[in-house]
Amino acid sequence: MARPRGARQRQRGEIHTLPSGSLRVRVYAGIDALSGKRNYLVETVPAGPKARAEAEKVRTRFINQVDEQRNPRTKATVNQLMDRYLELLDVEVTTWQRYEQTIRCHIRPLLGHLPVARLDGETLDSHQAVLRRCRDHCDGRKAVQHAVDDPHECTEACRPHVCKPLATSSVRKVHYCLSGALSRAVRWRWITVNPLDQAEPPRGARSEPDPPTPEQAAAILNMAFREAWWGTFLWLAMTTGARRGELCALRWDRIDLDRAVITIGTSIAQHNTTTWEKDTKTHQQRRIALDADTVALLRAYRAQCDADATTLGITLAADARVFSGAVDGSTWRRPSSVGNRYVRMCKKLGWDMHLHQLRHYSATELITSGVDVRTVAGRLGHGGGGSTTFRAYTAWVAEADQRAMQTGVRMPATPRIIQGQQSSTIKPMAVPRPHSDNSPYRKIAADLQGAIACGALKIGDTLPTILELQNSYSVSAGTANRAVALLKDNGLVEVERGRRARVTPRDQWKSF
Repeated sequence: MARPRGARQRQRGEIHTLPSGSLRVRVYAGIDALSGKRNYLVETVPAGPKARAEAEKVRTRFINQVDEQRNPRTKATVNQLMDRYLELLDVEVTTWQRYEQTIRCHIRPLLGHLPVARLDGETLDSHQAVLRRCRDHCDGRKAVQHAVDDPHECTEACRPHVCKPLATSSVRKVHYCLSGALSRAVRWRWITVNPLDQAEPPRGARSEPDPPTPEQAAAILNMAFREAWWGTFLWLAMTTGARRGELCALRWDRIDLDRAVITIGTSIAQHNTTTWEKDTKTHQQRRIALDADTVALLRAYRAQCDADATTLGITLAADARVFSGAVDGSTWRRPSSVGNRYVRMCKKLGWDMHLHQLRHYSATELITSGVDVRTVAGRLGHGGGGSTTFRAYTAWVAEADQRAMQTGVRMPATPRIIQGQQSSTIKPMAVPRPHSDNSPYRKIAADLQGAIACGALKIGDTLPTILELQNSYSVSAGTANRAVALLKDNGLVEVERGRRARVTPRDQWKSF
């Protein structure tokens, strides 16, 4: 029906005069997507001679936004957005817990009360600046950091607060959480524009792995091998680069000693004191080749586990855990327990180290020995076709041209499990002290000594021929002969004219 001539069209939106003289503009924008209530776009124009004209401009802008569906559909706060985001987030339990902790500690206290529609680039840049200034969000306020929260009389433990910036990696985690939540808010049409696009992203975190040196690794293993399982655990961490949760989940039926292959298929996750078995971090199974030293060590360790079980009248099941607190291998060890034990052991040696650095050790030794990054990534279980590996360990790639070594992880001599003693004890092998000349023949002799110590070369076995040593190490016949002569001088081998060198009984061995 046509509108009667002279009839007045109803005006959209309202302009109200407030007691202060300011004008409040309000335009209906549909039903709130979250609360189900009526949603209005509201803005206040300060009083002044041009306030009425300015209010009309604001009303027209609001109407255009509603017509073009560019207006926010809700007045939800950042807290409400984060609640909804965490509710719908489909990730691993441990990942969800890290997201929740980041949001609870660094997003809700500073941004939680703000409406999502009010976020802009300046607000988000200011939020990031606060985190870079102080992880406690003190914003420069002077305060006392008390030892306890309850009422008390202050002691020396209560000290003035010192600002410590949040680590760059943690600032990036905050950015990831905001990015994920705000991207969904745009998709849900809570907002029309992602404010993070207007903010400056945090700078990239520099990866600076700090693996132990070979000398430190030798000292760590010598102390760890006072217990068979603990020494074997750390040895595998060094040679395979497996994560601690993956080693805790390892079963005997996943180790093929005949083919010298270990299969990593699951991992142990932990939250507080609760543990459970899950897929690996990349949700992929991987097979890792083992060297002869590691195979010999695992055979000896398996023999001890069988002996312990037989003493109690138990037979180890095929799927028993390799590292277990139970004799029958029915339980796994907690990742936090092995991690804390490693930290305490390193402190006794005078070093501040953590277990993940052994993963760095494996990666950097492989890279500097010339192994291609994709192969290293496959052993470590890194995704991205090796990009993660290269980015994290690129500082060591340049050393590949400076260090000549046999391909593989450079490990100290394998400690030998003493037969006839309690299975939980191990006598560490003396690791040769490094020589300043770094002569090739000493390198060959040290490698052969390691093979003898771990049982790869047994008593009475013959050493590789001089020609084989020449080809393996790219040295002259004189250098190879000098390496064998050094082993002979230290009683490890016996040499007769016309016959190959043979390994002597242990009681004749000396240290270098």
